Amino acid sequence: MDSFSTLIRTASHEQHVEAETSTFMSDLLGGRLGVEAYARYTEQLWFVYEALEAGAERLASDPVAGPFIRPELFRLPALERDLAHLRGAGWRSGASALPATAAYAARVRECAERWPAGYIAHHYTRYLGDLSGGQIIRDKAERTWGFERKGDGVRFYVFEEIGNPAAFKRGYRELLDGVHADDLEKQRIVSECKRAFALNTDVFRALGEEFSLSA
Repeated sequence: MDSFSTLIRTASHEQHVEAETSTFMSDLLGGRLGVEAYARYTEQLWFVYEALEAGAERLASDPVAGPFIRPELFRLPALERDLAHLRGAGWRSGASALPATAAYAARVRECAERWPAGYIAHHYTRYLGDLSGGQIIRDKAERTWGFERKGDGVRFYVFEEIGNPAAFKRGYRELLDGVHADDLEKQRIVSECKRAFALNTDVFRALGEEFSLSA
C-alpha cells in the first residue's frame, strides 16, 4: 500500500500541473510580463501566508498539526522585505487581495481555526511547493528583473535556515506518513490538498485576467 505522502502527491498531481502551467505563470516566467505583475503576485502571496502563519503559534501544540509548525519555513518576514523593495515602505496601505486570494486566505484561516488536519493540506501544498518549484521562479525573477541573487525582491524563495532542502523534504514526508489521522481523515486531507491547488489556480486565473497580454 502506498504511503500517505505518496498518496497526497499522486492524488494532487493533476491540479499541481494545472497550477504550474497557468497562463499567468507561463507569461511571468517567460519574461512577457513586467515587474508590476510579479509585485502583484507577491502581494497576493502575502495575504495567503498571513492566513497560514497567523494561526501557526496556536497550532504548535496541536497533536495533529503541531509537528508541521516549523519556524524555519515561515515566509511572512521575507515577503514583507520583498514587498518593501518592490513597492516601497508604504506597500501595505496600497495592498489589496483579489477576490480569489481572499477566498483562498479565508479557507486557510478556517482550517487553522477549526480543522488542524485540513490546515496540514494547505501547509504541504504551499511550503513544499516553495521549496521545490519556487526555486525556478527565483532564478527567473533574478534574471528577468535584475534582482540581486537571493536578495531583496526574491527573499520569499530563499530558505536561509534550511541548509539541505532535499533532506528537509524527506523529513516532511515522514511527518505526513506518521500523521495522527485515520483513513477517512486522511482521505479528507487529500481532498483538501486538491482544494488548495484549485484555490491557488483561481488566483493565477485572476492575475491572468488582470495582466492579460491580449488586452
